[in-house]
Amino acid sequence: MTSTQEHEHRGTAIIGSAYYPTLVAVFTALVLISNVAATKGVAFGPLLTDGGFIVFPLTYVIGDVLSEVYGFKAASRAILIGFAMQALAVVVLWTTVRLPAAPDYANQDALATTVESITGLAAAGLAGFLSGQLVNAAIVVMIKQRTKERHLWARLLGSTVVGQFADTLVFCAIAAPIIGFGNMGSFAVYAAIGWIYKTVIEAVLLPVTYRVIAVIKRREPTYQLAV
Repeated sequence: MTSTQEHEHRGTAIIGSAYYPTLVAVFTALVLISNVAATKGVAFGPLLTDGGFIVFPLTYVIGDVLSEVYGFKAASRAILIGFAMQALAVVVLWTTVRLPAAPDYANQDALATTVESITGLAAAGLAGFLSGQLVNAAIVVMIKQRTKERHLWARLLGSTVVGQFADTLVFCAIAAPIIGFGNMGSFAVYAAIGWIYKTVIEAVLLPVTYRVIAVIKRREPTYQLAV
């Protein structure tokens, strides 16, 4: 690698190794799984959320890893791939609903209802996901430009608080009526719980995120420390 190339990639790794596509594959799978799980509204007493709460925060953990190790451009590519795969899933599901059913197939109405719910939540998820993840990635990279390799906790937590807020607000504004949280009180609880929960989960998982980032930085042959 030339000195010019080293300067251009200082603080990031080139996406040529096996780690980047593996992270993108897991990231995309989590996006798809969480959007299907989110079709069910879940109530823990007065606390309202959806089934996506189980795995969706992990997409931000991986988004942080991608942003920290590979930079904003590479993280944005992963976000757009996840976005495109979710859009493709919706197209395939709607096409499947409209295909002629086999004579003995008895679940056409149930499938149509489920796909309709998934489609509405997919639109909400795509809008929230795109805005939140891009904000998250931008903040990680922006803070890193100032702090270099120091204060990783600050860029991970700072990006989480702002990115999750953008994601949750956009997603809940679209998804709340679909799930059945139609009034303003339910929406406020749904959005607040979602934001707080996802932020707390990422904070709890911070040691894991630290460890994953450290391992990938150490094993990525092209990673150059930010100095």
